[in-house]
Amino acid sequence: MRMTEKDWDKQLNIDTIGRDASKEDDYHYPYEPTPYSVLERLVESGYITKENAVIDYGCGKGRVGCFLHTQIGCRVIGIDFDERMCNIAKKNLQNVNLQSDKHNDKVTFISESAEKYEIKDADTFYFFNPFSVEILQSVIGKIKKSYFENPRDMQLFFYYPSDEYISYLMTVPELCFVDEIECQDLFEGDNPRERIVIFEMM
Repeated sequence: MRMTEKDWDKQLNIDTIGRDASKEDDYHYPYEPTPYSVLERLVESGYITKENAVIDYGCGKGRVGCFLHTQIGCRVIGIDFDERMCNIAKKNLQNVNLQSDKHNDKVTFISESAEKYEIKDADTFYFFNPFSVEILQSVIGKIKKSYFENPRDMQLFFYYPSDEYISYLMTVPELCFVDEIECQDLFEGDNPRERIVIFEMM
């Protein structure tokens, strides 16, 4: 039996539950954390290992970074344009590190616009509909620039992707669809968006 949202927050000693639309506009979408059951399935898939360096776009309160660094040990950089959210993420990380400090140099939360953030050596990118397709296009441009400057294996994960996201991603010649992680069975109903779609740079 999978742990509940409250169980996971309590175990990690963080506070990430709840939706926050205080900074919502035409380009930035509300904070809503990826369900822990989905993150568990992502970890179970084996696609991300401790060798990877992950950028979590629209990190919000830092759930993805805190979860991945405790479950896998990979490096995570959380990016969010909302400084208040970023500060909450940093506080959550401090609380996690009170329990275990073995990864405290592997997780960073940065308050910056996603389209302005310069990618260095990250090879894995996570999105839960954090912003508009217009911003996504700029971010994909940054990812491509980093890839061509330093060619390496790169994988992009899109949880609960919109049709607009998928339509755009399918037009990017450098991206190749490789797999999807089904998540429909984790929730009531039969929502086809309950999945993580995976692309690779090529």
